[in-house]
Amino acid sequence: MNTPWNYNSAPAEIILRNSTMDPDEQQQLKGWLYDIATDRDKAAFTALFSWFAPKIIRFGIQKLNTESAANELLQETMSNIWRKAHLFDGDKGQATTWVYSIMRNLSFDMLRKVRSNREDTLSDDIWPIAEAELIEDNVFDDHLMSTHILKHINTLPEAQKEIVNGLYFQDLSQEQLATKLAIPLGTVKSRLRLALVKLKQQIGESK
Repeated sequence: MNTPWNYNSAPAEIILRNSTMDPDEQQQLKGWLYDIATDRDKAAFTALFSWFAPKIIRFGIQKLNTESAANELLQETMSNIWRKAHLFDGDKGQATTWVYSIMRNLSFDMLRKVRSNREDTLSDDIWPIAEAELIEDNVFDDHLMSTHILKHINTLPEAQKEIVNGLYFQDLSQEQLATKLAIPLGTVKSRLRLALVKLKQQIGESK
């Protein structure tokens, strides 16, 4: 099903909105989703698109590294919202949580497709767990990590912790980390492997 938005016409640079939300704003987002679900309301979809697009583009560029991938993520996310709006239940959660869950699941799929071109990325078992912990109930903030994940990362030896933080929360490449820390690339890889084994074990034990 086609959505009532020309994605190719979306601006490449979008000014980010203030992420602070009040109950009325959350209620408005819910209202737009309900209007899409019940009436296939194009005006509501356009309003919802305008609100979420800057945040999805920002997330896409940071996590997928290219503007074209970010735009693809935006298109797929909003297409899913148009098709699945009837599945949203405002009594069980906020509109932001529901939309960002769709966005993150799609980003996982996109990352898996390119994973073969990246070395030593987070394993399939750890990546979804760590990323899912970054979903907030009320406000989306790429840099806000839950205390649950931070607790596990902070138990790592300092050398391993700085590798994990650099790769996954500072968006540095392994090569950039090796240069920054003045250590061989092989050392970065070995520290990452050890850190992932420990994180997988700890997260599994905490479930």
